[in-house]
Order: sequence, then structure tokens, then C-alpha cells
Amino acid sequence: MTVQQSDPRGLTADQAALSLAEHGPNTNPAPRPPSPWRRVLMQLRDPMILLLIAAAALTASLRDLTDLTVILVVVVLNTTVGVVQEIRAEHALTALNRMAAPHATVRRGGRATVVPAAKVVPEDVVLLQAGDIVPADLQLFDAVRLQADESALTGESVPVEKSASEELYAGTVVTRGRGSGVVTRTGPDSALGKIAALLSGQRPRATPLQRRLAGLSRVLSIAAVVLSAIVAVAGLVRGLPLPNMIVTAVSLTVAAVPESLPAVVTLALAIGAHRMAQRAAVVRRLPAVETLGAVTVVATDKTGTLTEGIMHAERLWTESGSAQATGSGYNPAGRLVGSPPLDQFAPGGTSPARELAPRGAPSVPTLSSADGGVAVRRLLRDVALCNDAALRPPTDDDPVWRPIGDPTEAALLTLAQRGGVDHLELTTACPRLHELPFDSVRKRMTTVHEQPGRDDLLVIGKGAPEVMLTPDVTPYGDIDRAKGVAAELSEAGYRVLAVADKIVTPDAPRTEDALHLVGLVAITDPVRHNAADVVGSFRNAGVDLLLITGDAPGTALAVADRIGVHDGEVVTGADIDDGRDPTTGRVFARIRPEQKLDIVRAWQANGHVVAMTGDGVNDAPALRRADIGVAMGKGGTEVARQAADLVLTDDDLGTVEAAIEEGRRIYTNIRTFLRYALSGGLAEILVMLLGPLLGFAVPLLPGQILWINMLTHGLPGVAIGAEPADPDAMRKPPRSPQEQILGAGLWRRIAWSGSLIGAVTLAAAYWVHRTGGPWQTMTYLVLGLSQLGVALALRRPGPARRLRHRTAGVRRFRFLDAAVAGALLLQVLPVFFDPLRDLLDLQPLAAHQLLVAVTVALIPALAIVSRRRRQAAG
Repeated sequence: MTVQQSDPRGLTADQAALSLAEHGPNTNPAPRPPSPWRRVLMQLRDPMILLLIAAAALTASLRDLTDLTVILVVVVLNTTVGVVQEIRAEHALTALNRMAAPHATVRRGGRATVVPAAKVVPEDVVLLQAGDIVPADLQLFDAVRLQADESALTGESVPVEKSASEELYAGTVVTRGRGSGVVTRTGPDSALGKIAALLSGQRPRATPLQRRLAGLSRVLSIAAVVLSAIVAVAGLVRGLPLPNMIVTAVSLTVAAVPESLPAVVTLALAIGAHRMAQRAAVVRRLPAVETLGAVTVVATDKTGTLTEGIMHAERLWTESGSAQATGSGYNPAGRLVGSPPLDQFAPGGTSPARELAPRGAPSVPTLSSADGGVAVRRLLRDVALCNDAALRPPTDDDPVWRPIGDPTEAALLTLAQRGGVDHLELTTACPRLHELPFDSVRKRMTTVHEQPGRDDLLVIGKGAPEVMLTPDVTPYGDIDRAKGVAAELSEAGYRVLAVADKIVTPDAPRTEDALHLVGLVAITDPVRHNAADVVGSFRNAGVDLLLITGDAPGTALAVADRIGVHDGEVVTGADIDDGRDPTTGRVFARIRPEQKLDIVRAWQANGHVVAMTGDGVNDAPALRRADIGVAMGKGGTEVARQAADLVLTDDDLGTVEAAIEEGRRIYTNIRTFLRYALSGGLAEILVMLLGPLLGFAVPLLPGQILWINMLTHGLPGVAIGAEPADPDAMRKPPRSPQEQILGAGLWRRIAWSGSLIGAVTLAAAYWVHRTGGPWQTMTYLVLGLSQLGVALALRRPGPARRLRHRTAGVRRFRFLDAAVAGALLLQVLPVFFDPLRDLLDLQPLAAHQLLVAVTVALIPALAIVSRRRRQAAG
């Protein structure tokens, strides 16, 4: 296929659908999910499960059918739960991958539209600009200063210049300029797809948290093996059979170590990431879920995060007149009002292609301007022509006008149309011949256009006032007056663009200097209604908020004052260039994207965990460097989204607050599970070690130990990982990045609660033993019930429960309650159900003994609740 064979208007919707059906989605090969049998075998490779299998073989050789049955039941149930958890985690992550999938701008039916990259098909016309990731292999037919980073394919770090008729490859990044091309290859046929096929079999690496917990599990396993060996030796010293003591030691080791911890952590992270996605925060890398809970600094852009992200070109100024635009959003409906009257520019008025040239520039042909209205009209014409954006009208699925391209340029386009300038008619009459695209260093854009019926050309420039309003760039016009107006508008919170133009002969150099001032446009982005509340929430949570913008200091101060961030001064990009420490400020203005990297490094050097927001291609290094990179999902570039750990689908900083809260919830729940599981394991070891000193030859049989372990570490453990956030989570300081998983006193609380469970279990068993009752059954029952009681005592008070507690004192029923209720039933059932009682070698309890067991088992839970209330009150 050649470019000439493709319709530059692009495919129709029907043609695209047929092509998609023929060629398939534009996605790279994904690794095949493991078969059910492979999943089972992977679960059986767990060291704890292998120990159980060895114990099962030993009990089978001893013809101990009771313990063999219990061990096999535990193996089957643990394997089943593990497989189910793994599948649920994969489903959650698959859903996240679909949400985080890149998008592409294509021309369908002559109109630019944004589609998922997976729906790009051969012969699609793709529109590219700086910051886009090329969605498929394509052949360019239009390229303006286009430069692409092909390091993902070639390893060459220097961007490559691209011109029309050259190829661009899927996965490469447009670093400068703009272009259009026709798709030639998609999916596995593309250059990136062929590489992806080679990598499809690679397994994902464990997260840092999973690796730390795996190390903890190894330490706990060694400790449990040593203590279990001591129990076995002690039994042999008392003359108990060697095979029985080996099975007992293995069972105790399995019970003491929370072997379900990796599965619980994986599921908690995956479900947490899925919950974040439901709150408009798509996690692209699972470790980010853990890191979010430790964030101490959030460095955020102003536009689109603290503000609405709906740019409104509200005011314009010329030397002979000014105006204000009415209307909302990007809807072209509206009008201009001001002085002089602008009624002549209502739709259907003066032709948008009317020649409007600068006055008084002696080096170029000149025309005189009629009045202030014509000056405004000239300004509208210039901002519409020097523009790469487009507006997407409402559809059945989305009844709102949307910007395609840069929101600021879309706002200028909306302004022009509200002033009666038809963009399509104008660009047809004045086609673009040349351009110098906007970039963050130059802070300006210049375009060159033909003029209808004339040989000379129109040069238009727009950019930041400090760049445009200089003697070299714009020597013609009342520059001092324009600077004063720009300063006033900036201090009022507007983003200001200066516009200038000139007429040149076709053979004249197409330079960006010697322009004539046309006017100023003041653009506002209203502060989000919740911005001040979000800033207050961050402050209460011990998280510093940094406001970073490329706008003028006055604009930064105006927004900072409205949301409560301003601390008295503004640090500018020039200050950072001069060596100022970025950690001395909270408000930053005129910051270049590359300077965000300096800000991140400075705060990290001071020991902070930094979350950084960004949307541009030049933000990618800072997003990578930050502990959490946050990209804008609506207005950001594809490069920023791919470089980030978290993508905000609503571009709202309040979503970052929700994500941090979710990260704290997950980390807290993992620590709660550790306290619960390790307390129970410690209690079981203490019972087995100290029981013989009280006259219990074997306090618990292997089957009884495994039954307790299966019930306490099964659904209740998973349910703890799914507990809601602490209502006070965002009113506490973040955890230290150096904090160990058992740090902040957690190991002391484990020792205290585990010892308490062991003590009440031994006390109850000793009382029954003294009275000649079934002390082993009492040991089994109290040990299991007390652990389940601790699970309820550690239950997180959710917001709904807290509200009800204040009003009616009613607990809200949650998954943990159901999990504990089910485990409680299965814990008590063997005492009353003959087949299970015989299987576990238990004996019936009298009514008063059962009452004592329940009462004593409640003591650890009541003690934990009492202690937590005292700590909360203190």
C-alpha cells in the first residue's frame, strides 16, 4: 500500500469496522494464561504445602487415616483458595490494563477523533503531535519539524528527524513537531509487535513489598522450624513416638507461618488497584499501590489538576479595543461583548478571510486598521490560524463539546468562533505553508499562511508575554502598555498570551522577529470547587503540596491564595537556575518541564517520598524520577501516561488524595493481617511448648492444628486485606519510608496478643484438666475461637460504621464479619458433629464447659479493643 492510495480524509466508520474485523485489534501478543493444572502445580510448589505433602506421605505410611484425611483436606482447600486468589488478581489487573491502554487521534470521515489504540486499523490516517506514542507502523505524508525517539526499537538515544514519505514505527515517541501518516501495519505485524512476541513468555517480577514479605516469611519459617523441632525433641524426651512427633512438628510449622501471606498481599494490591480505578486513578505499576501510602510531598501542576482543566479564553485586549467572551466550556455558542461594540462580528458578519495586516511596520507592506472592532477581528483571525487544535462536537455517547489537541489552543479556537470566525472557512482561505511549533523552551509558536488573492504571506506568532513583548520580537506597537495590561491580567489569575503578526514577501526569510503587536488574550481555568478542601486534606495528612506552573508568578499566586497553598513568595525557574534550593518554596512559577526534575531530586534528597504530576513529553523524566509519577488521563500526552505509575482519568487532584488514602488502607491492612496471623502462630507455638509443663503430653494433635490454621488463615485473612480505610487515615502523618513491615511497634503488639491468646488457652485447658474433663478439646476450641475474636477486634471502623456508632451504635456488616462467622461455625461444628469429631479426635463438651470456652476466648479480643480505645482517648 502507498500513501497515494489512501484517502487523506481517512476511513469511514464502516470501513474501519470491516478492517478491524479483518486484521484484528492493534494489540501485541499477550502471554497465554496458565492452564488450570499448571496453576494447581504452582500452588503445590509452595514450601509449606510441600511440607504438608511430606507429612501426608508419612501419616499414610503409618496408616494414620485421621491425620491423613485432615492434611489432604487442608492441602486441597489451600490450593483451591490460592488458585482462586490468583485468578481474581489476574482479572483485576487485566481490567486495569484495558483502562490504561493508550489512545490515538485518527481522521475518520474527514473528522479528527480519538480512539483506543487497539482500534487503529491499516489505512487509518493518524494525526501526531509532540508527546504522542506512535500507535502502529505508518508512512508519513505530512511532517512539520517532526522528530521521533526510536530508542525503544533501536537503542539510539538521539531523536531522529522525520520527513514526509518516511516511516514511523509503533512504540516510538514523537518528541517534536507534528505530522500525519497512513497506517501500514498493526498489532503483531508491526515492528513493536514482533519484539513483543519475543517477550510474551516473561513472567512479571514481584513487587518490592512482596519481596520484603517473602524475606520475612523465610525468617519466620526458620524460626518456626526451630521451635517446632524443639517441640518434637521435647516429645521424644517424654517417650512419644518419633513418626507422630515429626507429623506434629510439620503441622505446627505450617500453622505458625502465614503461608497465605503472599497470596493475601497480591490480592490486596490487585483489588486495591482496581478500587483506585473505580475512583478514576488507574494504576499502571502495582508497586505504586504500596508507595502511595508513604507519600509525603505532592508536586502538582496548576492546569487541569487544581483547576477545572476546561480552558476559557475569556478576555482579549488590543490597542484600540477589548472584549469579553460569554459561553461555557468549548461550546462555540456565545458572543463577544466589549468596547467598541462588536455586534458586527456576530455570525454572518465580516468574512473571516478579510485581509487584516499590521500597521506601521516600514519593512513590510502595510494597511490601515479601521477601528477597535477590526483590531479584535484581526486578533481572532490570528489565534484561529496559529492553532493546531480542533473541536469535537457532541455525540450520542458524549453530549459535550471536547477539545482535540492542546486545551489552550482549543480555547482560542472557541473564542474565535464565538467572535464569528469560522475556523474551517478561514483555514481553507489561508492555508498554512510553514510553522515553528510551540515547545516549552521557546514558549511560542509561529505559522506562515497564504492570503487570498495576494502574493505576500502572513506570519503569525503567539506565546508568553515575556517572550513576545520584547524589542527584538515585536518592535512595532505599544509594547509598554501591553506589558502593563499583561501584568494586571496575570495578577488577576489569568494565563496571558501575546499575539503578533506581519506580512512578508514570498521570497523574504520566514523569521519570527520584526512582528507587529496585535493584542493579548487572557485565558482562565477556574479553580476546582474541591481544590481548597483537597489541599486541607493533604495538610491534615502531613503531605506537603507544591504548586508548579509554567504561568507567570502573578497567576501562580492568585491560584495559590484561593486554595490555601501560598506561603508568601514564589520560586521561579530563574531562581532555580541561579541555584536556589527548591525545598525552600511551595509555589513555583515559570517552571520549565525539565526543572521539575530538579524539584523532585531536591525533595527526595531531603528524605521525602514525592508524587509528581505531569502531562507533557518533557515531564516524562520527572515522572520517572518521582516515587510516584502521576499523569493526566484526559489532557496529557501519551508519553506522560506511559511514563507514569498512576493515571488520573479525571485529571482531578482529589483523585490523588483518594489514591493516597487507598495506599494507606492497603498497607495498614497488610500489617493488620500480619498481626492477626503471627499472633495466632505464636500462640500455637507457645501452647505446644508450654503445654507439657502443665501436664499436657501433646496439647494438640496435627489434624487439630491444621484445622485451626485452615479456618483462621483462610477467608478471615483475605477479608482483613479487603477491610475499608481507617476514617482517620488522612488525618495522620504518612509512615516513614524507612519503616520496616513489622516496625512502629507492630512486633511488640504481635508478641502481646499472641502471648495473651496462648495464656488464656492454656488456662482454660488446665482448668478442664484439673476437673478431669476433655482438656484437648478445650485447647482446640479456645485457641481457634480466640484467634477469630482477635480478627473481629482488629476490624477497621469504616465511615458508615462510625456514623452509625455516633447515631445508633450499630455495626455495619461486612465481608470480615461473614468470613469470621463461617470460620466460627466450622470451628465449633466438630465438637457437635460426630463424623468431624471423630476425624479430629475430639470429645464432647458439657454446656458449662462450652460457656467457659466462649467466655475465655473473648478475653484477648476484649483486651485489644480496650487497649485501642485507651490509646484513641489518650
